[in-house]
Amino acid sequence: MSVRCISQERLETTGFSYTLSLISGKYKMTILYTLMEFGVVRFNEMKKYIGEISYKTLSSALKELEADQLIHREEYPQIPPKVEYSLTERGKTLIPILDSMCEWGDQNRIVTGN
Repeated sequence: MSVRCISQERLETTGFSYTLSLISGKYKMTILYTLMEFGVVRFNEMKKYIGEISYKTLSSALKELEADQLIHREEYPQIPPKVEYSLTERGKTLIPILDSMCEWGDQNRIVTGN
């Protein structure tokens, strides 16, 4: 059995680093969680659910997640425009990770007196 030496390793070559490159960003995990919980979600519904996110930031994060093939964008040709988002099959493979994060949060939540 060989011993790994940190001086010969690089974080950017790990699966962990790749995963972070796809889901890092202030709201990407929140968007993925929203789609996991509610399935198909319209843009304005997501904006209202998340709350503090700006339209520009939400739009940008959705475009990045779509480019990384984690979410699917369905646009309907009608007036007013209707756009729905959902997880792709690739995005659905993140559900166990999101579920684990939810469970960890439920088990480790510190209740404050506020």
